[in-house]
Amino acid sequence: MDVLWAPWRMEYILGEKPDGCIFCMKPEEKDDRKALILYRGELCYVILNYYPYNNGHLMIVPFRHVGEIQELSAEERAEMMDLTARSLEVLKEAISPHGFNLGVNQGAVAGAGVAGHVHLHIVPRWEGDTNFMPVIGHTKVVNEGLWQTWDKLAPLFREK
Repeated sequence: MDVLWAPWRMEYILGEKPDGCIFCMKPEEKDDRKALILYRGELCYVILNYYPYNNGHLMIVPFRHVGEIQELSAEERAEMMDLTARSLEVLKEAISPHGFNLGVNQGAVAGAGVAGHVHLHIVPRWEGDTNFMPVIGHTKVVNEGLWQTWDKLAPLFREK
């Protein structure tokens, strides 16, 4: 069994949360790079995770504030899946992962950090991407900064 450790996420878990929904607020920002938004579709957008499990960890998020996948319209679900496929292509081209974890944590008890706004995670994986550092050193080695990753991925979304 693979175990994906993320002890650095305690900063997020214990940190001060913004008033309002972060997934509703991010698209309102004028600077997509600062907001970490890689691509805006008609109904959904792609954003880098500010507290990534691995390099290139991104999320597909509907613009509309909806808590569960079954509440999305057929068009929103279709675009979410289209953007998922597009994201996988971009990530393969840009950072050559060996595989991916895809998942939706729906509801607070399922681990959803933002339980009221459904979103789909894509976590690139490499063989050997977990080692002793998170377990012993309580440190995760993410070898590229978020904005460097944004600079690498955002242009590829415009090409696809």
